Amino acid sequence: MPTVLRVNGFRFFFFSDEHTPVHIHVEKGDGYMRIELKTLKITNKHKFTQNDEKKIINIIKEHQNELIGAWNEYFNQ
Repeated sequence: MPTVLRVNGFRFFFFSDEHTPVHIHVEKGDGYMRIELKTLKITNKHKFTQNDEKKIINIIKEHQNELIGAWNEYFNQ
C-alpha cells in the first residue's frame, strides 16, 4: 500500500492493485474514506465525521494534482 501523503494524521494511499477511476484511500484511526480524485466523489466512508470529511476534501483539493500525478506515475498511465 503505497502511502502518497500524510497530513494532520490522515494517511492518503493506494493499494498496489488499483483500478480506475483514479481514486485515493484515506485513513486515520478507525476512520476510512475512498474518494475519486477528479470528481471528489466519496465512494466509501466509515467512521469519519462531517468535519473530518471537509478536512479531507480540502487536503485533496490542495494536493489534487500531486495525488493524480502519483497515481499516474505508480500505475504508469
